Amino acid sequence: MTHKQGALTMLRDMSNDLPLSEKKVAEYILEKPQEVINLTAAEIGKYSGTSSAAVIRLCKSLGLKGLQDLKMRIHGDMKKNDSIAYRDIKADESQESVVQKITNNNIKSIMETSEIMNFQALSAAVDSMLAAQTVCFFGIGASGVVAKDAQQKFIRINKNSQCFEDQHLTATVIGNMKCKDVMMGISYSGETLEVIKLLKFAKDNGITTISLTKYGKTSLSEIADINLFTSSCIEVPFRSAATSSRMAQLHVMDILFMCVATRQYDDTIKYLDQTRKATDIFREGR
Repeated sequence: MTHKQGALTMLRDMSNDLPLSEKKVAEYILEKPQEVINLTAAEIGKYSGTSSAAVIRLCKSLGLKGLQDLKMRIHGDMKKNDSIAYRDIKADESQESVVQKITNNNIKSIMETSEIMNFQALSAAVDSMLAAQTVCFFGIGASGVVAKDAQQKFIRINKNSQCFEDQHLTATVIGNMKCKDVMMGISYSGETLEVIKLLKFAKDNGITTISLTKYGKTSLSEIADINLFTSSCIEVPFRSAATSSRMAQLHVMDILFMCVATRQYDDTIKYLDQTRKATDIFREGR
């Protein structure tokens, strides 16, 4: 991306979790993003019925460096093509229309997730993965599919990765992990009780914890040492956006995997060659 983006997505996704004064600032910016680019913190505070301090606090709540960072992202948002919107399917809709809508939904969720990526958190997650002897992934339902996908990725590069659907087995694994190991809890809502309990158990045992949730404050992100986020995809009536949220989770996991892989590039190539040779035994004639 040429320009920083994602401010409007952050503001939309975070708005309901903000204190009242910051929420007023967020609503004003969402209503008049173009005007905000040329305003000072004091002016934004005045026009939103708050204060310059509330504007600065909002930037901090969004995890941004300051007002200038926020304005640069808004400027980037203004320049991007926003013709793709989340759309739900209808009764007896044509296959062609379903293909187009689901494709658009997935593209939008992936783009918005990329725009709100916190690179400091991503770097911390990569460092922790590289330092860990064992990584445990856990999620329920669709997030469990993402956890399983992550396990098979990291196993291929010789990272001892665990992923069980059974909570008791997962707790047993966590109980035997070391302080530099990693437990990653995956939940789009960030409120899945089983994931919260297991991540807290890992945290209490001194294990590095990572969450992957929708953007904003959630019970899971409050526990985790490192937070990775997907965009809070708009949930339309038929919830086809739930498909998009899973795609966004897979997108973040692919990014995390590739960032780890590039940091140990030579070893990654060696391990991938070895795993290919290992699975070659199942080819016909071998």
